[in-house]
Order: sequence, then C-alpha cells, then structure tokens
Amino acid sequence: MRPQLDRRRFLATSAALPAGLASALTLAPSPALGAEQPAGGGARLKPSLNAYSFSELLEANAKDPGKGIDLFGVCDFCAKHGFDAVDVTGYFFPGYPNAPTDKYIFKLKRHAFDLGLALSGTGVRNDFTTADAKVRAEGVQRVKTWIEVAAKLGAPTVRAFADSQAPYRNWHEASGNATREVVEQWAADALRECAEYGERYGVIVAVQNHLDFISSGPQHLSLLDRVNHPWCRAMVDTGSYATDDPYADIALVAPRAVNWQVKETMRSRVDAPHVDMMRLITIVQRSGYRGYVPIETLRMGRTGYDSFVEIPRMLAQLNSAIAATANG
Repeated sequence: MRPQLDRRRFLATSAALPAGLASALTLAPSPALGAEQPAGGGARLKPSLNAYSFSELLEANAKDPGKGIDLFGVCDFCAKHGFDAVDVTGYFFPGYPNAPTDKYIFKLKRHAFDLGLALSGTGVRNDFTTADAKVRAEGVQRVKTWIEVAAKLGAPTVRAFADSQAPYRNWHEASGNATREVVEQWAADALRECAEYGERYGVIVAVQNHLDFISSGPQHLSLLDRVNHPWCRAMVDTGSYATDDPYADIALVAPRAVNWQVKETMRSRVDAPHVDMMRLITIVQRSGYRGYVPIETLRMGRTGYDSFVEIPRMLAQLNSAIAATANG
C-alpha cells in the first residue's frame, strides 16, 4: 500500500477536478491485490502507437505485399516520428489467428530494437460473452497462443475483449439473453484461465472496454474483480465508455490499467467530442500509471482520413500534454 501522505496528496490534487471526476477518483474501490501502481518517483509516460491506426493499409498489404504497409513499415514510421513503442495487433501478423513463425517474430523484434522501439503489447479477437462454450474455449486458446507470441516479442501485455464479436450484434444476442451476472462469470472464468497462463510467461492479460458488455468504468472493474487475478488488468479504451462523463470512468479504471488505447474522440465516432488530451493525461498522471500510452486513430467514416497525417497530429497533442503534466 502507498504511504498515507501520498494518498492525502492525491486526494488534494483531485479537488481541482470537476465534481463528477473528483468523485470517481475519491470514491473508487481499492484495487485488488497487486493492482496499485508502485510508490516512489514521478509517472513516466511513453508514447506508443497502436498498429490498428494503419488497419486499412495493413490489410491491403496482407493481400498484396506491393501495397499498403506492413508491421516493419509501421515500426519505421514510429521511429521516424519519435514514438517510444508500437503496439503490434495480432491481426496483422502472417497466419493470424495462428502464431507467426519464430523467424518472423524475432525478425520483427530485432527490427524494433534496432530502431530504438519497444513493443508495448499485442492483441487478439475473442468472444467470452457467447453462450457457445466451444467458442469461448477457442478464445481462451487464442489468447494463450498470443501470450506465448508476446513473451517472444518481449511485449508485456496481450489485449483480450470482454465484448461480443461478429456475427453477433451485442452481448445479449451472443449470450442468448443470459443475465449480466451469468455472462460476467463466463468472461471471468475464461480471463482467469488466460491470466494464469500469462503469469507463467510474464505477460499480463489486458481487458479492453469496447462499448458492449463493458461500456462503463464500474462494469470494467466488476469484471476485473470477478476475475480476481493479478495478471489480469485493464486496457482503457478512452473512446469506448458509453456514459455521460467518460472521463470519470477513465479515472475510475486508470489505477488498474496496464495499457491504453487513446482515441481521437470520446465515442470513437466522428460526431462525438474530441478527446481533451490535457484533461485525459492529467487523469493518467494522477492515477500513478507508468508506462506506454498508445494512441489509435480511426477512419470513422471520414473520406479524407490519412493515417500519415492524423497520427503525427495526435502524437503532438499527446507529447504536449505529457510535458505539461509531468510535474503536476
């Protein structure tokens, strides 16, 4: 536990925040064992890029190597623009959902190292809300497979979903209208098995909110509490809390975060409010989180969307916010 003096200082700084956000910070339940950020020193936040920002170009390259961009090119881009790391989504590896060859893994790992980049995480698609136990089991095995990939890459986290996937439209349909408690238990059991496996390999399972089963901070924490394993924590998707005050949800979950997806807007829609980067990073800093903060840009239906333009613009906002809040 942190010394009481640190807690008093944290509560004092939260007083300057809006009422709803301050309440979320001060009334949040204590994290489970091992979930608190370590005491001592200032928060060191390091910009990362989620490779999904190049999803269309990566998908084009997978179909025709002469088009688009591959993960090596994404690393080159990140190094050129001063990122500290890249989050290499599993979808874009050759052979996904199967594991890539060790030759490919180690070539990418060496390429990133030579560029001075870390690999901050990877992630898979899975559905733990479905009533089909076979599909849930397949998701567990996929996460386990990519835990091993992450360990070889030197990536600390694997992202797992706690939400439904196609062909289902939402978790109600996927579960056959089972109750939230039943579905949460399905997801918790699957995630706990993944976390136990992750502990063996030194890889944390990061559960992402995605505007479906997990669409609020309390729902995110409820699932993590039910999993109750120190190697299962939160990936906070800033664009995927469907509440009146998503910043309060972010503040609530931030102390349990091990990875992030910082989106351009608060609902991952072009008509939604743009992220207030200074407000967001202030929350991250005050939570005590240390480590990588990946940004992710999306087309969101924009005809003029260009990854090569949007990413540097968003990175500049992130760097400015980190610098302005570093000693706050």
